[in-house]
Amino acid sequence: MNDQLLGIHHITAITGDAQRNIDFYTRILGLKFIKLTVNFDDPTSYHLYYGDRVGSPGTALTFFVWPGGNPGRVGVNQAMTIAFSITERSLGFWIERFISRGVAFEKHKDGRFRDNLLSFKDPDGLMLELVADTSVDNPHAYAGYGVPQEHAIRGFHSVTLLEDGFESTDRFLRDSMGYQQVAQEGSIFRYRISSAGGGVGAHIDVRSAPDFVRGEMGTGIIHHVAFRAASDAAQAVWHAKLKGTGANVSPIIDRKYFHSIYFHEPGGVLFEIATDGPGFTIDEAEDRLGTSLQLPAMYEAHRAEIEKILPKLHLPTNE
Repeated sequence: MNDQLLGIHHITAITGDAQRNIDFYTRILGLKFIKLTVNFDDPTSYHLYYGDRVGSPGTALTFFVWPGGNPGRVGVNQAMTIAFSITERSLGFWIERFISRGVAFEKHKDGRFRDNLLSFKDPDGLMLELVADTSVDNPHAYAGYGVPQEHAIRGFHSVTLLEDGFESTDRFLRDSMGYQQVAQEGSIFRYRISSAGGGVGAHIDVRSAPDFVRGEMGTGIIHHVAFRAASDAAQAVWHAKLKGTGANVSPIIDRKYFHSIYFHEPGGVLFEIATDGPGFTIDEAEDRLGTSLQLPAMYEAHRAEIEKILPKLHLPTNE
């Protein structure tokens, strides 16, 4: 059995305003709204999902909603930046789109590791990038909200970890998770996993900043980074492997759309290993994804009470 990890599965961050978040990631970035559900640990708050046409692993960006939450602080022992892949010829399209919609950005030609990229922030201050990467292909990229197929976001390019050290995280990524260090630029190190399908979600960048402040969780901050296991059997192997290294790993948890285990990598960033299946069409057809509130079975009997508590939202039409 092949238990090799397959790159990034999803990334989860925190927002203070569900409607504002939905409007930005759909109407500005053109992602498909995949799922409206609740935080499985707190059904009084939303959990929002975005991605390609079906929320394929490697494209799923999710948000816990903390209404009125305090802004977090970017610091060491956190994931700090989410980068999406676009094609090289799409940079001009996105520059024009950001200008027309009033999104502040910076253009970096031959930027980090000679990537051509646009850096910007979402309304909560979460740091984002669009990276021109010809190696990434995703036939399920979503065309909507005025973003044609050829310019659509392909999925994740990378996530950047901010660490106060480097060596322990480096060893863990290489020796335990199967990543290879492929580049270094000063105190930034790039890792790639060759098994990522189509190149989506293949990279991790690690920035070493030993004198930087520690991060604080809050809105505008990445909560955790999840990596792909192809199956439940592969995930079980990883669970045993992590326990064998002495990691404080959670039991396997059913998240309805995937099964998850959680642990902190040596530098302190919260990691997850999530299965590719069952996927987001388990409770909604592809053409109905993100159109109504979906609840896990344990909360279905309380739907009426939960719907009274949750704020009303204007859901996108995914067009």
